[in-house]
Amino acid sequence: MNKNTAKNARIALEDGTVYRGRSFGAEGSAFGEIVFNTSLTGYQEILTDPSYAGQVVVLTASQIGNYGICPEDDEAERTALQGLVVREHSRVTSNFRSVQDLSDWLVERGIVAIDEVDTRALTRKIREHGEMRVLVTTEESGSDAELVERVVASPGLRGRDLISEVTRPDTVAWTAGYESDFAPVDLLPAHKATLRIVAIDCGIKRNILRSLVQAGFEVHVVPARTSAAEILELEPRGLFLSNGPGDPAAAPWLVDTVRSLVIDRELPTFGICLGHQVLAQVFGGTTYKMQFGHHGGNHPVRDVATGKIAITSQNHSFAVDAASLPDSVEISHVNLNDGTVEGIRHRHLPAWSIQHHPEAAPGPHDALDRFSVWHDFLLGESCQTSR
Repeated sequence: MNKNTAKNARIALEDGTVYRGRSFGAEGSAFGEIVFNTSLTGYQEILTDPSYAGQVVVLTASQIGNYGICPEDDEAERTALQGLVVREHSRVTSNFRSVQDLSDWLVERGIVAIDEVDTRALTRKIREHGEMRVLVTTEESGSDAELVERVVASPGLRGRDLISEVTRPDTVAWTAGYESDFAPVDLLPAHKATLRIVAIDCGIKRNILRSLVQAGFEVHVVPARTSAAEILELEPRGLFLSNGPGDPAAAPWLVDTVRSLVIDRELPTFGICLGHQVLAQVFGGTTYKMQFGHHGGNHPVRDVATGKIAITSQNHSFAVDAASLPDSVEISHVNLNDGTVEGIRHRHLPAWSIQHHPEAAPGPHDALDRFSVWHDFLLGESCQTSR
């Protein structure tokens, strides 16, 4: 998009603040909840992560779009986020893998995007006053006050079931592991598929699926509303609960399904991000809305048992309330920035979960071994069962 022909654009927050910038994506308006992500790279993975459904993302890196768009880096088939805000988008793309520039890609996907915004000031506002409802628009009609009125009348994330909007429509066997020349195969070498698991798709990222296959799992992905009986028909050795968007308390139907599998059938279970929050609810815990969430690739997490520190990738606006967890559940990991719960483990059932993203995409690979640890655990369970 030519900078000289770009339309003016506005960002209206529910607290009455209005920012101005220039459009570099699709024209129109988009409502959502505004969040900021501090990752320096990986904008394509962020833009295609289903966990951002219902959100407008502010990227704090000073320039975005430098390396264009690479189709194999998509984390989902479609884009779920509502809008994008950056300081500056690069009009020059330099990357031998790139097939398209970011601006054209955003237009094709219908994503409203705004640059020339003071993202430092906007990020400070979110940090100090919390994530809030927002409208991003290229519409010239309507006063600033009228835009704010429209924002106040829009829905937020609390209580919204966004899982049903991003889950896949059918069951599929996922077979692809790390096929890219740039994948961390040295950290997670390929293993032959030896254990069948069912992954409940709440908005699952492709790199999670690749990591599961790479670790040695035969992966069957099912829609989020698949019943416990239908899952058991696939005869899985384990259950995987994926990441996903929105308020985990807005999906009691999913909690009920997982409860019948984890508690009634004692099916070994591993959850990530939203899956971690769902598992906490299964055990009687509750979740709460954070002020500005964790969105970025530099969050330090401590393993309570070993004291080991991992720098992790995270993307969530809700967290598990530590005080709500029963004695039968132990906290396995803690966030060193704010003390929030980063992992839980049941003391008597084969079920555990983590809040962070071991698959990264984007981000560090410090926690990538979580997939192979779960595989080894299930392999040990299988050996005991066969004796």
